[in-house]
Amino acid sequence: MNPVQINNIDHADLRVSPRAGAAFGDAANQTLIFPAEFEEVQREFAIIFRRRDEGLQAYALLGLDRDENLFLSGDYWTSRYVPASHQRGPFSIGMVRPSGDDVGEPMLHVDLDDGRVGDSTGLPLFLEHGGNTPYLEHITGVLRLLYEGLETAPAAYTALDEAGLLTPVTLTVDVSEERRYTIADVLVVDLEHLAALKGEPLDRLHRSGVLRLAILAAASLGNIQQLIARKQSLLTQND
Repeated sequence: MNPVQINNIDHADLRVSPRAGAAFGDAANQTLIFPAEFEEVQREFAIIFRRRDEGLQAYALLGLDRDENLFLSGDYWTSRYVPASHQRGPFSIGMVRPSGDDVGEPMLHVDLDDGRVGDSTGLPLFLEHGGNTPYLEHITGVLRLLYEGLETAPAAYTALDEAGLLTPVTLTVDVSEERRYTIADVLVVDLEHLAALKGEPLDRLHRSGVLRLAILAAASLGNIQQLIARKQSLLTQND
């Protein structure tokens, strides 16, 4: 990797292709997501939670087999929404600390070694007179979502957990009579506990916005049927 801070002088003519693909890390059967994108994610993907060493994290289910993204076709996504961690492409946020200043400032970086960077058919980052293009503005918004998500997600997920709304399960996904998948060590929103919330705990979760996250995550599990349909279609094509 060769991340460099972007500026409109050194990178005035730089173009970046927004294409996706397995070579760029898009062939994954689940991907990290953040609270600000739950509404978009739940329209397409099932949302699950996992306990990691760094705490609870939320994921969107993309496939059933290892390194399988059923929403990826060649170099583009077929879903209406692409999770922010994949929308960002070769861009990232790096902390820049001015000399003598311990407080870092988040700045936009791009990986010059990424195959999408410098593609002559790609999209420009800057306008002719130096302003940001719509593409760069979009990427900035995506990275802001990710940066803020890393800060806000732990407290939101802890609130879900402490309210008893997350329950450990092993998901069983039957694609056909002969083919069954099990997804172990996950947590999902417990609908019974969600329905039983009342009084101050309910009001507290509502005011914090965490109740909405629980409802969206619970509703998203219906998308497992779409995942099954995509897998069945893929198997039929390969027969």
